[in-house]
Amino acid sequence: MPPPGHWAPPQAGPVHPDQQFANPNQPQYPAQAYPHPAYARPFTAAPQGAIHRPAPQQPQPSPPKRAAKLRWVASPPPSAVRRRRAVPATPYSGPPSYPVPPRWGFPNLTWRRPTNVPGTASGEIRPIDRIPVLARSLTTILWTFAVLAVIAAGAESWRYALLVESRDSALNSSVVGFSDAFVMLAGLLTTIFSLLPAGLSIWWLLVARQAAADEAEVAPPRPVWQVLVGVLVPIANLPLALSVVSELEHAVLRRPRDERPKPSRLVLGWWGAWVANWVLLNVTIIWRIRPGVQAMADSVLLVALTDLAAAALAIVTALVIRRFSHLLMPIAPGRLRDFRVLRIEGAPEPELRTARPVGAAR
Repeated sequence: MPPPGHWAPPQAGPVHPDQQFANPNQPQYPAQAYPHPAYARPFTAAPQGAIHRPAPQQPQPSPPKRAAKLRWVASPPPSAVRRRRAVPATPYSGPPSYPVPPRWGFPNLTWRRPTNVPGTASGEIRPIDRIPVLARSLTTILWTFAVLAVIAAGAESWRYALLVESRDSALNSSVVGFSDAFVMLAGLLTTIFSLLPAGLSIWWLLVARQAAADEAEVAPPRPVWQVLVGVLVPIANLPLALSVVSELEHAVLRRPRDERPKPSRLVLGWWGAWVANWVLLNVTIIWRIRPGVQAMADSVLLVALTDLAAAALAIVTALVIRRFSHLLMPIAPGRLRDFRVLRIEGAPEPELRTARPVGAAR
């Protein structure tokens, strides 16, 4: 009998025909090789005894695998987030005070053109930005033309008075020469100077139409060529001028686009001066072609009336341009009044507080 703890190799013995081993290369240790129950069997990787395998089954079709919808979210660890230090609330110590008068502040301006950046859309001058410069220049030129037209009308009136006086008595040659020079100089200056306000007025009209359309975010009611035809073409400009100016007033007042324009009294007065000026101008040109002394005397009177009509048209045009420009541009600070509340009448008494809000100072 071997001593305890000693292992002896197994002895070959009969094997049952139904007994199978998982690995035939491993040594076989049948149960009769260990007669003593106190000795444990050595550790082997193969199972001991017979292996009963079940009958093979037919493979079942596995359901299609769906990809799991996963969303990976990366978040920093708590140690990586820096916590802000809590700033203690300081009590209110009153309004700020300065040891010396501060030298900083905002510019004393209510409105000005935005800063232009070259090469960008802000560098383009909009039509609304041209209105103030054109309005100021055109108003000054129109008033100057009106003064010249009145002077020319006075010169023509003086000539007509000399013609009436010459029917009964002889005239001084120096007076007649001075009158002729005065009439020629005043008429020439008025005729030449009339081209400048006429051209600037048409330019202002086109710019104001575009500026009003841009502010309303719509297209102008009619193209430019129709506006030029309605202002420059004789005979056609008599009725069309009222339509053009009425449409401009309608757009400047921000009225609905589908509403019919209704001209104001100022626009109707401008149109009356416009028609009178053109009618007198055409009648004067036709009348001066007629022969005879009386036709020459009548033409002098008609020229004086034409000059007065031109002066009236210039004045009314300046008023129309001034009004429309003020409606298009923002309100100037000089046109505002500072109101002060003196007393309130008919107002209900204020409701007294029955409870003090949380955090209110006593």
